[in-house]
Amino acid sequence: MEGMPVSMGGLRTLPWYVVGSQVLGVACVVITGVWMGHYHGGYAWDGSTQEFNVHPLCMVLGLVFLYGDAVLVYRVFRNETKRSVKILHALLHMMALIISIVGLVAVFDFHSAAKIPHMYSLHSWCGMLTFVLFFIQWLLGLGFFLFPWASARLRSWYLPLHIFFGLLLLAMSVGSCLLGITEKLLFNIMETYSRFTGEGVLANILGLLLVCFGVVVGYVVTREDFRRPPNPEEEALSVHFKTLS
Repeated sequence: MEGMPVSMGGLRTLPWYVVGSQVLGVACVVITGVWMGHYHGGYAWDGSTQEFNVHPLCMVLGLVFLYGDAVLVYRVFRNETKRSVKILHALLHMMALIISIVGLVAVFDFHSAAKIPHMYSLHSWCGMLTFVLFFIQWLLGLGFFLFPWASARLRSWYLPLHIFFGLLLLAMSVGSCLLGITEKLLFNIMETYSRFTGEGVLANILGLLLVCFGVVVGYVVTREDFRRPPNPEEEALSVHFKTLS
């Protein structure tokens, strides 16, 4: 190992972090599905509590797992063309957006059918703020990077903001999920929660796994030697294309 560049040594650990993040992410989705399926009667689309169960599953799948994977693509696909990675990044975000919309429609539909007021809890405020900012971030990303109408100088100015808000939104998504988990437990098993019931323990484990997923993704994205290496040829082609345009 002596004489090996630090970045090369660090890159050897990248696949392990990526695999770990995927194990954590899939576990979060599976546990959410089991929680809603086993303890709350499964899934439906009829205004019942089974329709509400669609909400947590979609939000964990969309705004946490798929969103986190979209953040990771620039670290995982280091040698593919930047254009291809941009398209994958945007498509994963679009999948997360569609699934999240399904989750939001489910909870609003359930509240309307059950005559429950909308948007009164801290969880709903944080969750809606996260979704709106995510949608704005996605639109700005399309405009600045995938279909770049902006100048190279404007894109270079916005890129650090795009990266910062990308990580911030992942943290907000995880935080909103934690608020939702706590709210769901207090509504349903408040009297038995302190007795370490199976549902309470399962939900607590889900919360810890969500935090771990967010931490691993954040670490991979912010570690300097995991960054995608610059490609002067791609940058030159990009500048040339903008000049011709």
